[in-house]
Amino acid sequence: MTTLVRDAMSTVVLTIGPAHTLRQAARLMSARRVGAAVVLDPDAGGVGILTERDILNSVGAGQDPDREPAHLHTTTDVVFAAPGWTLEDAARAMTRGGFRHLIVLDDREPVGVVSVRDIVRCWSSVRRDAPAAPAGTVAS
Repeated sequence: MTTLVRDAMSTVVLTIGPAHTLRQAARLMSARRVGAAVVLDPDAGGVGILTERDILNSVGAGQDPDREPAHLHTTTDVVFAAPGWTLEDAARAMTRGGFRHLIVLDDREPVGVVSVRDIVRCWSSVRRDAPAAPAGTVAS
């Protein structure tokens, strides 16, 4: 059975504005237990993503999270997933792009976020539920 993005994605979509500070974004992400926020910025072309790595890079560079606005750290050239993509499609897109989150759009509206963690969780449960390999064989 092929698992689809809609089956794995988190439907808890944290949406912030471009003027939120990185500290505000980090607090909201922590409270919601998510690793990314969707940044809605109609002036800059619509939908972007701010990840925990973006915040970490800013703090590591010595920038003040209370003064840094989200829009300066938002990825705007986002690769989006569709709910009907397979997890293999999503994993391939993440690998090609070098990122860990995909915003899931349905009719051009964000309906979820799928992360590497979501994919691993689904794949590991599929493997856990699969019959064990016979003794003396190597599972692939």
